[in-house]
Amino acid sequence: MTTATQVAPATEFAAGFRDLLLKQLEQEMKTTKRVLAAVPDSKRDHKLDEHSRTAGELSEHIALSDVQFVDGIAALSFAIFTDQEACQKAAASLPKNSAGLAEWYEKNFSAALNKVRRMTPEQLSTKIDFFGAFNLPAHEYLLFVNNHSIHHRGQLACFLRPCGSKVPDIYGGSYDEPWKG
Repeated sequence: MTTATQVAPATEFAAGFRDLLLKQLEQEMKTTKRVLAAVPDSKRDHKLDEHSRTAGELSEHIALSDVQFVDGIAALSFAIFTDQEACQKAAASLPKNSAGLAEWYEKNFSAALNKVRRMTPEQLSTKIDFFGAFNLPAHEYLLFVNNHSIHHRGQLACFLRPCGSKVPDIYGGSYDEPWKG
């Protein structure tokens, strides 16, 4: 059986893909910030199920992993995820209130995106090992960050009404924020 050889995309593609995804990630950041801020501080310890994270833990996971993942792309290394002490220190330094976490997220995620914005096409085409599970060019991980963030943001949005909060408009209106067309 013969398999087709895959041709790596040109470095120019990597820069265009990066620019497209950075615009998408900046838009998603605005929505994610609104969802993070909507978690009532008095309900950050709320769990939907005995096996789920708390609303606060999930909020912190979204904020910190988005920033660390994009920083890893810019550094061409995901080593931060294997340094348990550094991860615990970073998590401990996060604001423990929703408004503060949302502001921290916007500031630090924007800074991380700007690092990726300054990468050369050659850097963006450099393969990065992700713990043996993936070995993709740096630019391809931007889509992974986008999907990971949206996935967990959807989980967090499910916490909002049980916590007594309102669900923001995410991709169209919600009961609490009807679409205005």
